[in-house]
Amino acid sequence: MTERKQADEEALLAGIRVIDAGTWVAGPAAATVMSDFGAEVIKLESFAGDPLRQLGEGPNAAPCDHNYFWVLDGRNKRSLAIDLKHAESRPIVDALVASADVLITNFRPALAARLGIDWPRLSSLNSRLVYAQVTGYGESGPEADQPGYDTTAWWSRSGLADWVRRPGGPPATSAPGMGDHATAMTLFGAIMTALWARERSGRGRRVTTSLFANGIWSHGMLASMRLCGADMPERTAETAVANALATQYETADERWLQLTLLNEDREWPRLVKALEAPHLGEDPRFATLAARRENAPALHLLLSELFLGLTARDVRGRLDAADIPAAMLTTLDDLTEDRQALAADVLTPVAEPRPGWEHTISSPLWIDGAEKRAPGYAARLGEHSDEILEELGFDDATRARLSGEGVIRSG
Repeated sequence: MTERKQADEEALLAGIRVIDAGTWVAGPAAATVMSDFGAEVIKLESFAGDPLRQLGEGPNAAPCDHNYFWVLDGRNKRSLAIDLKHAESRPIVDALVASADVLITNFRPALAARLGIDWPRLSSLNSRLVYAQVTGYGESGPEADQPGYDTTAWWSRSGLADWVRRPGGPPATSAPGMGDHATAMTLFGAIMTALWARERSGRGRRVTTSLFANGIWSHGMLASMRLCGADMPERTAETAVANALATQYETADERWLQLTLLNEDREWPRLVKALEAPHLGEDPRFATLAARRENAPALHLLLSELFLGLTARDVRGRLDAADIPAAMLTTLDDLTEDRQALAADVLTPVAEPRPGWEHTISSPLWIDGAEKRAPGYAARLGEHSDEILEELGFDDATRARLSGEGVIRSG
């Protein structure tokens, strides 16, 4: 037995079979996290493949030797290319469901029912099945049937896009998959909770989440302010800096710093010393917390001048030495060589490195005594179709017939 195979068999979720019947990211990424901890994941794909594959290849994709989106969320999964609209696909789905612990989908209920992967039907086939479903806006209400993406339901509809924009500026745009990956972690938590409950009751259940709900949860502190009737901070160019010690500053080399002092009694004197600016410490306008808030625009202007006279490296060194809570705004170019990300296994080594693919992004949780599986390269479309059907008991002649009839396709 190879070391890798033995490690997989000893993994925390070894023996758990997951059917990834979703598309894009919000649902499938939850299956990716489960695969990191040793679950077996079978990815159901149409003959065109998950649309996520197409974002990282084709004429509109950035030139690269790897399908950069797919190798992240498609890792450690086996691909079964199947036409779920074909009547002959039902026996395959039923055999898979009978052997599965979890099925993940982000198909809307009506479509799931047409394809035969709806909760009422599947729960009758396997009472222990945990059925995990992501929606755009929830299961009830006037927008329940609308299609939702992270740019719409999570980012725009939740109020996040409006709040983070600069006063008077245009709305901000989100990064690809930003809300999808956050929502996937919620779904992962729901799945694991349902699996734990199954250990006690012996019964599976359906769990759901939505992009809309996760978007509002992401800025729940501000939403809670409004729900409680609090006056929201006025947002104009003049009042944009309400706290000069919790905002951003540009450095001499055109980098940006996020300063966040939350314990000012202790940290303000340290900042004054680190910046070699005793005049700020002696200025009565900044002598107390209340005074610093009242004179925030003036303090912001003075600090801006100081930071503009220093390089990012100098600023980082001074603030680190003084134990000041701050962070340089990281660029994607910085990330590839980020010592902290590498040391903390945020960027994790892959199982079989190849040029341009030596590290990938680890799922954002760690469990003592539970080693993660080293990420394997994402499967080709239909790469494991024949193999999976053979495991399910379909003989050579049946597999050949299903392939000839266009029910399955091998890659």
